[in-house]
This record gives sequence, structure tokens and C-alpha cells, in this order.
Amino acid sequence: MTSDLNFTKDGKPLSDSEKEKIRLEHEAARLFMRLYENCFQVPIRHIWHNEPKKPDVSCYLNKEKLDLEIAHLYGSEVEAMLVLGRNLGEATWRYLNELAATPPDERLLTALNRLLANKADKDYHSEKVWLVIRNANPHWSREDFRQRMDAITLPEKHPFEEVWVVADFEGISGLVKIYPTEHK
Repeated sequence: MTSDLNFTKDGKPLSDSEKEKIRLEHEAARLFMRLYENCFQVPIRHIWHNEPKKPDVSCYLNKEKLDLEIAHLYGSEVEAMLVLGRNLGEATWRYLNELAATPPDERLLTALNRLLANKADKDYHSEKVWLVIRNANPHWSREDFRQRMDAITLPEKHPFEEVWVVADFEGISGLVKIYPTEHK
């Protein structure tokens, strides 16, 4: 674990894109923690960044260690570049172009299900990990996620105890719990 966001635990400097990725992860984690605490009146505190093989961020939920894997959900290449402030890798660019060819009404579900499938394949060195997805598309709202709950596909085998969506980039519209669900 590291609390210095400019260097690795070995003291090597991080690239600008690595620093930006960590900044966005911390921002999303803090936003989620604030929203969760406000909704459930349960203290969630103290955040630090982890090295690879562990989820992105760790914190304490009611004095119990909790690891958060952070992801951002984009609807287009332009959105991703605006949020990330940089050019995208070839694989990300190719994926976002494919997504742009998806009919607009299907784009949210396509992007979300693909993100869930990718994250479910990962193996984390953690006893308790939640996936937190921050919506970066200004056209998708909390209601859009809620309306599609029955069509959201989380692979049967995955490492997550819970999966949450911060429904908009600023967190104004709150959280949507994707897994586990009460109505499925």
C-alpha cells in the first residue's frame, strides 16, 4: 500500500497517466464513501491506494477493512478522453468505437455488462472487495440504471461481495446497488 500518489512503493516516480488514474480512483472512492455513509449512516473512513494484485483502494467500513475496486463507465471515446485528459490506448479506443456503433438505447447496458465481465475475470488478493463503478456519461442517470436492473449481467463467478454504481460523475443522483439485488 502507498499513501504517496507520486511514487511507487519502491520509490519510482509514477507517469502522468498513472497519477491521473490514481487521482480519478481516489476521487471516485471518496465520492462513493461519502454517498454510502450518508445513505446508511455507517462510518466509512481512511483511504489509501494499493499496489497491483489488490483492489485499487482500501478503507474501513465500520472499523472493518474493505477493499474497493474502482471503474469508470464511459459511453464514448470523447467522454473518456475528456475525463482522463489524455489520449487512449489502442484497445480502449477500439472498444469505445465499437460502443459508438451500438444503438444509443443499448449503449449503457452494453458498456456496463462488458465492464462487469472484465472486472469479474480478475483475481484480487482481498477478503472483502466491492466494485464501485462511477458513471462518466452525462446522458445516463440513476433512473436509467434502475430501469435496466433485470438486464444487467454479472457473471456467476466473480470476486465481489457487493457492486455499486455512482449514478453520475458528481454523485448528485446517488448510488445504485447492482449486486446483490433484493428483487431478482
